[in-house]
Amino acid sequence: MAAAQGHFSDHSDGIRGTGDEADSTAGTPVPPAFRRAVDALRTARLRPEMEVEPTRPPQRLAPYAYAVEAAVVDDGEDLADGRLVLLHDPAGHEAWKGTFRLVTLVRAELEPEMAADPLLPEVCWSWLTGALDARGLAYGEAGGTVTMAGSHYFGGLAERRPATQIEIRASWTPREGLGGVPDTAAHLAAWSDLLCQIAGLPPAPADPPGPTGPTGPSGATGTVSGAGVVSLPQRRGPQGA
Repeated sequence: MAAAQGHFSDHSDGIRGTGDEADSTAGTPVPPAFRRAVDALRTARLRPEMEVEPTRPPQRLAPYAYAVEAAVVDDGEDLADGRLVLLHDPAGHEAWKGTFRLVTLVRAELEPEMAADPLLPEVCWSWLTGALDARGLAYGEAGGTVTMAGSHYFGGLAERRPATQIEIRASWTPREGLGGVPDTAAHLAAWSDLLCQIAGLPPAPADPPGPTGPTGPSGATGTVSGAGVVSLPQRRGPQGA
């Protein structure tokens, strides 16, 4: 795969503070650590099937928040979608045991054979932790839920086969590196690995070992094989995280 810098649309930086946009245009300065963490997200290089763009972050979860939504698209078909939210509280948060928190919602429709596996929820959770571990990322206080919902069709829709949707809601505290900033690019890349895996894509070839990410711990990197990230089309999008 070609290595190309990821691209996010420039119409909005998506950064929010409590009650107002936390930007210089609103007269409220953004903490430097949070600004660096957000800027680092734009350095992540992802697989060509990933389509990502900033979206409005949730309010009142933290003093500062930034969010992206993404879809895995292959041959024009949406295979999985999700939302990743970066939260920041400069004063720290007792439950997080840190000043940053990542919150995610991931969804995909499953093949009937996978949906019938009684161990699937445990397997899906291991995909999340495995994606973080595979990139050498240190994190703590991870928690979440894996939910399966089945749909059966009747009447005029009876010709449709039954469908099962899997949904992962999770959050974790990324380890803070130099200057108190976590390697958010690497966390975004790991999250995209999870999306591609739940979408059923084969693993991507790994690049040769590269330099340490701009803000991450030794041994972790915020880049991965992939083409540039393009804008996410307006489609069914996750409604919460």
